[in-house]
Formats: sequence, structure tokens, C-alpha cells
Amino acid sequence: MTSHALKYKRVLLKLSGEALSGKTTQALDPIMLSAIVGEIIEVANLGVQVGIVIGGGNLFRGAALEKIGIDRITGDQIGMLATIINALALRDAIEQHNKCAKIMSSIPVGSIVPLFERYKAIRYLKKGYVVIFAGGTGNPLVSTDSAASLRGIEIGADLLLKATHVDGIFSTDPRKDKHAILYSQLSYQKALDEELGIMDLAAFSQCRDYNLPIQVFNIQSKNILRDIIQGKNSGTLVS
Repeated sequence: MTSHALKYKRVLLKLSGEALSGKTTQALDPIMLSAIVGEIIEVANLGVQVGIVIGGGNLFRGAALEKIGIDRITGDQIGMLATIINALALRDAIEQHNKCAKIMSSIPVGSIVPLFERYKAIRYLKKGYVVIFAGGTGNPLVSTDSAASLRGIEIGADLLLKATHVDGIFSTDPRKDKHAILYSQLSYQKALDEELGIMDLAAFSQCRDYNLPIQVFNIQSKNILRDIIQGKNSGTLVS
């Protein structure tokens, strides 16, 4: 399929850290990492410009660290560093498939990863590089979902792809309620009013304010990114 036939030309993929651990107890599951990277490269090779915001929950979470006595601000800073570790792993996995990937961080980490620069990120995307945004927003008490909405708006993405472990947004938690209804499409306002907690409500609000649609989908579904890019109705579209 050629790039002119694609429904979306530039996307921002939000990956949780937990997505990289798959169903294992390891921080990084090589099988899951390979599967995710394969999906990313498939759509990138179709001509889609791909930016990625990566979480760090497979390594550390500020809220969890707070429960064991670590200051919440410090815990969130540890979580930001965890996203950089994941970004390095993700970049190397992409590069092993002969696809160029660049990391940009919202926090300075010396010679390891350069700081985020909006115009440079857009230039990289136009060159066909996969760009990985690490460090969240650089601020504590702000989720990486909010980093995804922010970066998606900054790079002018056509769609924010929110990867989850369920098939989309449901009326109730499908793991607890067998009668939960899967929504194929939702308005931003309904998602906010009903607090359908698949994504940070602040990120939902930001996407609404800047008219960035969100596609919520199951990352474990095969060829899911390609299907969405080609306009197939997979998961839940919030617009």
C-alpha cells in the first residue's frame, strides 16, 4: 500500500512500560518487544511518520515508590529515568531491523540522549526516522499520557494511538464485568463525563482542546497498527 492511500500520515504512539514486559515478570520481554517493534516498522515502511512516547511502569512508578516511603516527587523523577531506559531498549530493537530511530528526552541526561527539540523532531519524522520521546513532560505529578498528548500536538500528529491490553474503551471494566460494552467510537466529552479511565483525563482534555483524535487499541492484536493506519475500525476512536 502506498503512502498516499494511508488514512493517517503522522501518528504518535503511546506505549506503556508494561507493554514491553508482556505477560512475563521481566521488565523487558524480548518476544513482546520484538512483536511491538515489528508492528512499528511495518507501518513506518508504509510511509507513516511515527513518534513514540514510552512509559516506565515496567521498571518504576512514582505512586508505587511513594508507598514504600520514597518522596512522590523523587519517585516520579525515578520514573522519568525509567522511561529513558525503555527508550534506549526500544531504539536498539528498532535499529536492529535497519530502521533509523532517534530518542529525545524532556530532561537532560548528558551524552546518552539529546534534549527534545520540536523542529528537529519534525525534521527527523519527515526523513522517515522513528522518533522516541522519553522523560515524560519532564515534570513530576504528570503522567506519560499527558506527555503523549503534548508531543502529539507539538509534532502535528494526525492521530494519537493509545496502546492497551484490552480491545478498546468499555462501558465498565471488562475484566470485572462480562456485560461490559465495547465502544467503537466516543466523543471526548463522553469519555470525560463518564471518566472512562483508559487514559489520563488531563490528556483527554488536551486532545479535545486541540482536536487530536485518540485511537485506543489492544497492542497484542496482530497487525493492529497497520489496520488502524489503513482505516479499519479497530478498538475505540475518541474524537
